[in-house]
Amino acid sequence: MQDTDPAVLSVLRQTFGYDSFRPGQGEVIADLTAGHDAFVLMPTGGGKSLCYQVPALVRSGVGIVVSPLIALMKDQVDALHANGVAAACYNSTQDSEEARRVLAQLHNGELQLLYVSPERLLNSSLLERLADIEIGLFAIDEAHCVSQWGHDFRPEYAALGTLRERFPAVPLVALTATADKQTRSDILRVLHLNDARIHVNGFDRPNIRYTVLEKHKPFDQLIAFLRGRDSQSGIVYALSRKRVDEIAERLSNAGVSAAAYHAGMSAKRRAEVQEAFLRDDILVVVATVAFGMGIDKPNVRFVVHYDLPKNIEGYYQETGRAGRDGLPADALLLFGAQDVVTARRLIESGNNNDQQRVETHKLNAMIGLAESVTCRRRVLLNYFGDRHQEDCGNCDVCDDPPQRFDATNDARKALSCVYRVGQRFGIKHVIDVLRGADTERIRLFGHTQLSTYGIGSDRSEIEWQSILRQLIHHGYLEQDIAHYSALKLTEDARPLLRGDEELWLAKPRMQEKPAGKRKSSSVVAPADEALFEELRQLRKQIAQDAGVPPYVVFGDATLAQMARERPLDDDAMLAISGIGQHKLAKYGAEFLDAITAYCVDSNDSALNLTPLHRRVLQAARDGLDLDQISGQCAQTLGDTSRILVELIEAGEAVDPQRLIAPRKYAMIEALLDDSDGEPDLADLRAALPPLIADHEIRLVCAAW
Repeated sequence: MQDTDPAVLSVLRQTFGYDSFRPGQGEVIADLTAGHDAFVLMPTGGGKSLCYQVPALVRSGVGIVVSPLIALMKDQVDALHANGVAAACYNSTQDSEEARRVLAQLHNGELQLLYVSPERLLNSSLLERLADIEIGLFAIDEAHCVSQWGHDFRPEYAALGTLRERFPAVPLVALTATADKQTRSDILRVLHLNDARIHVNGFDRPNIRYTVLEKHKPFDQLIAFLRGRDSQSGIVYALSRKRVDEIAERLSNAGVSAAAYHAGMSAKRRAEVQEAFLRDDILVVVATVAFGMGIDKPNVRFVVHYDLPKNIEGYYQETGRAGRDGLPADALLLFGAQDVVTARRLIESGNNNDQQRVETHKLNAMIGLAESVTCRRRVLLNYFGDRHQEDCGNCDVCDDPPQRFDATNDARKALSCVYRVGQRFGIKHVIDVLRGADTERIRLFGHTQLSTYGIGSDRSEIEWQSILRQLIHHGYLEQDIAHYSALKLTEDARPLLRGDEELWLAKPRMQEKPAGKRKSSSVVAPADEALFEELRQLRKQIAQDAGVPPYVVFGDATLAQMARERPLDDDAMLAISGIGQHKLAKYGAEFLDAITAYCVDSNDSALNLTPLHRRVLQAARDGLDLDQISGQCAQTLGDTSRILVELIEAGEAVDPQRLIAPRKYAMIEALLDDSDGEPDLADLRAALPPLIADHEIRLVCAAW
């Protein structure tokens, strides 16, 4: 942070209310601010918007943001207005008067950011107008729409390559959350980003817990999942409009605040449902996959797939609509054999053979994720080439691990077979060779003569499918989508083939096991829930009066931090993430009044503590040790210890066992237990070794 442009830090703090960047943001912002092109791959909810918003505010000229999502444009503009930023959108939903007003603002230099749809940008006179206007940067959001390899290809997006030709001196950034290796290369080619700085920041969303359940009375499974989530917002995705209507009606009859959303409804009704969801008037939307594109609602706590998605890109994007605020969220997939049959039938009904091949590959990868007996997150991330060596500990497989077996020899057989067939055949053919199948295709290629022919006849087809999929998930094999999903060895396969390492894999589950105890997805600790709920109600009232969604006022993460830290003055409020000067001036007084009133009513001791004392106390409650608290609060160890002693003497719950090393604590405690009456600090000091500091002795004595 010390090398970051002061103007960037000022915008980050004063406008957006953040003290630091999320991973990867700082490097992207530095490149764009300096005038470089960039490609940015960042997980949904990872903070892509800030990557172009901050440079647009720092650089001279207006930032032009191209987005296919009209709903998202409006949400982004509302959020920017709440932070005091001059922003507008220009799209097909505006009447002529509104469109003229936006263009007048653009020509008069009154806008810092303009959001525009690709159609409006390319199929109007806007490009000619922009030639006479100072432009700070171009940002192409949802850039995967550029590529024919992407899951959401849009022909009008492919024409955006003209921007680099017409505006060669203006920095251009392409941003996406869902692009595999082939799609990423295509984006760079189509947009002419030949010298772009590449920023691939991974796909992991560690706050999302992934669960897959085999379908068995799916509506009952859905109701069981929703139990205990009465006040949480969520999305339930289903395959057909008919099923969407049915689920929404049954949920409403069961007392769930739910509504349907699909293309068969009137535009007016769809807009009403979307607006009610954004304003927290409806908690659960049951929808086809069209819903959610551009819904920038950060406090979606869960996403349920009632049916199998067609590809991992869609699944990742849809589950990524949960937990965008970084707080705990859930993704549940209900998976049945009939889903696979239906999905394959839809693909085969298409006319384009190449497209069928791509879609079949993507569907098979999605089935592999659903059937996986290895960590769900590893499978998901590996698909995008984001290799994780450790299991996540936050999915159903990690919570209820399957039995494992020494698969070293089986893995070597499989890898050898992939190599022997020339690394140009898919899973089914490799399994047929391993099991010694007598098929016309095997005879045609002479694969009955291979040394690996029939060496895996002792295992079933299902077992080999599981082994090969796990080898893909673990990064020993990859599937080449451009060559008919052929299996290819990776560099990681070499030591395993040479006999330099062993490999244990999971045994496939032939039937569903009962789910283990679900981890809590609450966004606040039990002690803070009452205040958090009061702040949510205040936020909703303010948002209703202002005519904006509640999260535009403050996000759930900001409210949770308020409930935890209980700021009682402007300085303490500015220390809350997400609160800048503009929002403090606009909303700060009402929230400070609510927090103060709550503390008075509950006789909270926070009223009698200085802001520094409250910060130290919160850090201790969060489980930080003495060194960490001192660093976080910019205090010496002695000063931090003195404050902690004062907190203990004031009756606050501070546990010194969590603050200092266990061995040191045990030595001090042993002397205290042997002493009679009030401990003498001088005697203790003389009896203890020099490695134990005076402030550590005083801290243990205060608690003792």
